[in-house]
Amino acid sequence: MAKYFSEVSNLFESDGVDIEERSVICGNALEETRGKELELATDYILSHTMQTLLEGCDVDHLCGFLQSCAEDFPSIAMDRSGSHVAETAIKSLAKLLEDNDVYSVVEETLTILCQVVVTNPIDLMCSCYGSHVLRSLLCVCKGVKIDSDFHVTKSSTVLAERLNLRASRIDRDYSHLQQGFPDLLKFLVSGMIKRTRKEIKTLQVDQFGSLVLQTALKLLAGNDEELLHAIPILLGCNKEDILEGNYIEMDIVRDVVNLMKETAFSHLMEVILEVAPEVLYNEMFTKVFKNSLFELSSHHCGNFVIQALISHARCQDQMELIWEELGPKFAVLLEMGRSGVIASLIASSQRLHSHEHKCCQALTAAICSANESPRFIVPRILFLDNFFFCEDKSNWNWPSGVRMHVMGSLILQAVFRYQSEYIQPYVTSITSMETDHVLEAVKDRGGARVIEAFLTSNASGKLKRRLVMKLRGHFGELSMHSSGSFTVEKCFTVGNLSLREAIVTELVAVQSELSKTKQGPYLIRNLDVDRFATQPDQWRSKLASKQSAYDEFYATFGSGEAKPRKNEGFLADISKHSSHPKDLKEMRKEIDNQFSSGVPFLSTSGFKSKPKKADQHSRKHPETSVDYNITQVKNKNLKKRKSHVGSDNVAAVGKMTENVGQSKELDQSVSKTGKKRERKDAQLNTSKKKLKA
Repeated sequence: MAKYFSEVSNLFESDGVDIEERSVICGNALEETRGKELELATDYILSHTMQTLLEGCDVDHLCGFLQSCAEDFPSIAMDRSGSHVAETAIKSLAKLLEDNDVYSVVEETLTILCQVVVTNPIDLMCSCYGSHVLRSLLCVCKGVKIDSDFHVTKSSTVLAERLNLRASRIDRDYSHLQQGFPDLLKFLVSGMIKRTRKEIKTLQVDQFGSLVLQTALKLLAGNDEELLHAIPILLGCNKEDILEGNYIEMDIVRDVVNLMKETAFSHLMEVILEVAPEVLYNEMFTKVFKNSLFELSSHHCGNFVIQALISHARCQDQMELIWEELGPKFAVLLEMGRSGVIASLIASSQRLHSHEHKCCQALTAAICSANESPRFIVPRILFLDNFFFCEDKSNWNWPSGVRMHVMGSLILQAVFRYQSEYIQPYVTSITSMETDHVLEAVKDRGGARVIEAFLTSNASGKLKRRLVMKLRGHFGELSMHSSGSFTVEKCFTVGNLSLREAIVTELVAVQSELSKTKQGPYLIRNLDVDRFATQPDQWRSKLASKQSAYDEFYATFGSGEAKPRKNEGFLADISKHSSHPKDLKEMRKEIDNQFSSGVPFLSTSGFKSKPKKADQHSRKHPETSVDYNITQVKNKNLKKRKSHVGSDNVAAVGKMTENVGQSKELDQSVSKTGKKRERKDAQLNTSKKKLKA
């Protein structure tokens, strides 16, 4: 068998087999493995060939292999080499599901595997190799891609969800899911939990068992019936029949609080809080967490559970209870290094519109004493740990060359999303920063995002430009940085005509070097640097006309509460006066397209002509006047004008796409001598005949 597999491996490595022949050879080779699957899959060398066969065979041979070795599947999955074979087989099944005709045979195979797994799942769940295979099996039953974030969720992804920077998995649209097997998923999860109920204390603190349970819960998100049955068991409840409103037994509460200080269970509890139905979340909040928030927040594992609890708070009443226990503890938590709890609290206060002003005041008081100037606030938060670990805080100075604190920068980004009336001390602080410090902040990835957050905040355009002016003479240098280029674009957006011209002038000086960077072409195109370099007067006219179009649009669709200030950009200064951010964003794109670099500039005044019809072949419109475009926009949005106009969302109009695409192609060529090639072809044909036979 080893010799046979060696010949198969050499044949595939020679690249002399087409797709149809490969499938036939893989199928014939798998037929030879019947009864020997466990021995072959767990062999360090032969297991690699097994993976190749399972990737290249058709659905019948793949399912035949899995059904044949079903009884040994747990043993294969728990082996160091066999786990890769089992994982490959499951991934191949997932790929084959794209063909609807194979659904029934795949379902039959998965049913057999699930029935075997649930007979004794504890060993498989607690195995470092088996748990990974089992998670892949769960994903296939759901119809989720195995490589998706359900399988292994990055901490950065979780953090982005908690700080309102990314939609949670529950809220996202998963219309791209493959065909799944919902009944099989319920059978597998409920079977595992039922069989391991007596061993639940082992699973609660086992790293790999916890990972399996986390994946299972994420895949059941939205299925309240299954979750209401599973979660109490995972928490340690013993009752078989649980009544609504009494899912959690009081005698296990203290045990659960202590378990949250264990690494494995704390991760599991984070997922439980994310997917728990509202009725169960509310009961956990009042029975388990109330009066224990600060205790858990102080713990190096428990504080992550509290972050999850705060991030998924459902109402303002819950925020009130959270604030009572944690509001007075901002300074203590920051000194302990629990800044993530503070960040989650700020983000949730924004989401629920509760305690926003109090959060800002508490953070300010934790950073600065009452008799200190507010100018210290932003620098100290940017270097959060450096400041709090300093023995003499009163003489702390900006530490040049030190990387800025990630969580500190995230806290400041969240703060600048508050309404302007809440963040005046922070605005004063960031606009009072020294020029060298602003420049250093922009060159740091976290610091640059803080500057950008301020430039897109509800602060006045005058204050924003005060900060931008400190970067004059450095825009060319900053544009060469991957993070600084986005800041340069934000500076351009909030600038008036003279400041924008100064920015583009500096970019022209480094245009050749900038065009060679990843972000350079996008920045050059977006700021129309080429036009400014060759036709500066036309660039100014185009910019003025674009501003005129924005102003006319605002006059038509704005709230009417205030007019844009003179010489201040539309995006920079009307962020308080409109609702419908998506509509405004579309309008802005439509206006921008009218002034695209490939179309000659047309003035907004004194030119009104009937536009030409669109080119049906190219799907592009010929040049039209801006006046016509504005009229068209008005007619298209006539109904939208009747809707309420809020005060919080027009800042979204100013956001620009920051995606830069690149593609690379790799060509390879190999030449060989005629005699050597003939000899190799002869050997190849002999091997094919032998294997097909």
